[in-house]
Amino acid sequence: MKLLDSINFPEDLRKLNNEELNILNNELRQYIIESVSKTGGHLASNLGVVELTVALHYSFNTPIDKIIWDVGHQSYIHKIITGRKEKMSTLRQYNGLSGFPKRSESCYDVFDTGHSSTSISAAMGIARARDLKKEKYEVVAVIGDGALTGGMAFEALNDLGRSNTKLIIVLNDNEMSISPNVGGMSHYLSVIRTSSRYLSTKKDIEKLLNDMPVVGKTIKSFLKRTKDGIKKMFIPGMLFEELGLTYMGPIDGHNTEELLESFKAAKNIDGPLIMHVITKKGKGYKYAETRPDEYHGVSPFNVVTGEGLKKSEVPTYSKVFGRKLCEIAGENKNVVAITAAMTDGTGLKEFSKIYPDRIFDAGIAEQHAVTMAAGLAVNGMVPVVAVYSSFLQRAYDQVIHDVALQNLHVVFAVDRAGLVGDDGETHHGVFDEGFLSQIPNMTIMAPADYTEFENMLTYAINEYDGPVAVRYPRGNSSSIINNSNSPVEKGKGAIVKEGSEITIVCSGKMVETAIKVSEILEKQNIDAEVINLRFIKPLDENLLNTSVSKTKKAVIIEESSLYGVASLIKTIIPDDVDVLLKTLPDEFIKHGSVEELLKANGLDEKSIAEDIINNKWRMQ
Repeated sequence: MKLLDSINFPEDLRKLNNEELNILNNELRQYIIESVSKTGGHLASNLGVVELTVALHYSFNTPIDKIIWDVGHQSYIHKIITGRKEKMSTLRQYNGLSGFPKRSESCYDVFDTGHSSTSISAAMGIARARDLKKEKYEVVAVIGDGALTGGMAFEALNDLGRSNTKLIIVLNDNEMSISPNVGGMSHYLSVIRTSSRYLSTKKDIEKLLNDMPVVGKTIKSFLKRTKDGIKKMFIPGMLFEELGLTYMGPIDGHNTEELLESFKAAKNIDGPLIMHVITKKGKGYKYAETRPDEYHGVSPFNVVTGEGLKKSEVPTYSKVFGRKLCEIAGENKNVVAITAAMTDGTGLKEFSKIYPDRIFDAGIAEQHAVTMAAGLAVNGMVPVVAVYSSFLQRAYDQVIHDVALQNLHVVFAVDRAGLVGDDGETHHGVFDEGFLSQIPNMTIMAPADYTEFENMLTYAINEYDGPVAVRYPRGNSSSIINNSNSPVEKGKGAIVKEGSEITIVCSGKMVETAIKVSEILEKQNIDAEVINLRFIKPLDENLLNTSVSKTKKAVIIEESSLYGVASLIKTIIPDDVDVLLKTLPDEFIKHGSVEELLKANGLDEKSIAEDIINNKWRMQ
């Protein structure tokens, strides 16, 4: 019998000795590899926090003590030892366990996460509420070194440091977020990693300094400055100390005994404390250890070979983007690329190799990335900001204030637009249509296939002058849409299929769905016209009105929020036209495969066709 079989909740952990904990850690690591190989998910990050997670739940009285996980993709071990082991086979599956902490899932999940750099702020709020209510329990925020590059984390540290709020921050330092970390903080932490243990160093140096004789005010002042200088030279973690936090570390994140001793000491320190824990992303699985970026998020794979079970010869939209951008950059020397710690994910890996001086990785800092792009545009460059739709939300003010207000030529390559599948609510790209279309000067395009995508990208970079977004979905497409190779002209859509009885209006990958809908309708003797918007803003009002004045019925299909462009289209269609609106509902869409989610929300071709056939029209 394995030890893991007897572990269901944290209280079971606390019955084990250190030797048994180490055995359990090995079993957990193997369990995660086997489990994720079947469901897919975030592998390398979870392998790196096995000992840390076990030590946290062993040391703290959860769920009374609160643990907040930044981002949350590293919470699988946490889920296993907090009553969800038997449900791990449903991880990221429709109606199964979420891949991130969810308060609705367990009392051990204190705060819903999915995006980066939020944990310290959330933990501070929880800790301050605790103090106001005069309650007694520990609050722990677990944040990675990648997430610490986000500005929000620095804002929280700045606030926390000038308070006496008792809060433990565990800095999980694995030198990675998804891609290798960049920037000053990353360099600073790399220096600390090579340092000796902080508490003993600080004690020895401060004893030496305190033993210095002091004679006269001038010498006293001089010696104080000298002491401060020596501290900064020799004591690791001084940046955090200067902010007002007690620093402890570096600590071996794979040494259970050291972790338990450190957490015991941390609980006895008043005020805010940061514990610097060094871990190895992918620990215990050779493929993930050597290629942690590739094994950050994985599809189902063969444990023995490390190879994915499903391989597609068709490139993804991200790869098509990266390839085309390299081609354009070879002809246009002013083109530069910007990413927020997502070089690989956004398809810019090849670009970074060919043009290393023309790509800027801002770290997990979308706000900074967008305003830096604005600065590049002001000085004559053509910046292309490659960003996931759900992460562009984090820089909304910068898009408005720093780009659109000045009508600057910044190109937003908005990846993962629409439903993304098993990452769920925090990662679906269903709001960008709505929030970008509200911004003056902003132009928005959505390609229906790869040919149209490449043409739109070329147009956005070489021909357009102003803020422009090209939004495209996750995954690949093998479809070839009629008229997709026609010249890109601002605000002009295209008729993909002519018809006389119903107008189907759509954009992006929904064009392929609309064509399938029209084929189903044709079998019912319903003649549908399919319009590919191409431009979400500005809309081709002339094309729309010409078509609906003929058919008197319009079906608007958008894989976007209810209050996106579909609602806008409704307002420009004449009152005598029957309208059927097919969008996502006004709610957060849970996780599952894209196909399952489309069907559940009535956006698959069969559901749309049935609604049309059954005359489910919404009158203007």
